[in-house]
Amino acid sequence: MDLHFSEYDTRLAGYAVIVNDSNEILLSWFNGGGEPSRALWTLPGGGIDYDESIEAGTVREIREETGFDAELLRPLTTHSFTEKRRGGRPFKGVRVVYLAEIVGGTLGTLEVDGTTDRAEWISVAALSRIRHARIIDVGLDAWRAERAQQR
Repeated sequence: MDLHFSEYDTRLAGYAVIVNDSNEILLSWFNGGGEPSRALWTLPGGGIDYDESIEAGTVREIREETGFDAELLRPLTTHSFTEKRRGGRPFKGVRVVYLAEIVGGTLGTLEVDGTTDRAEWISVAALSRIRHARIIDVGLDAWRAERAQQR
């Protein structure tokens, strides 16, 4: 399907890969937004508001979802996908994934009446045993590739 950009809806989102010295990744629990069958672990982050930069929106989302203040170190990768929505316009999701580090705050979700219920540090090795969003794999693949190049 060849559509002009004005013929579909786009959601811009920013996410962060934050891995601590114990090889645990900071994740947030997406509660499914009213559909419990869609609930899963995901990277902290989310939609960027119209009037904010991708960087500012990503930092805001990390704080809301995890309680932590973060510094974005650099972009790791981008990811996009398309889907047809029933009864609506075609949709394209565009995601920027950053490498980030914690610079303050305390673990605990600050979002009120949102789609994030909690945040936790989870072992990278345990990811294969938990239900998680594809964006985690996208982010970790880029993180691992960067680490391999540095060796």
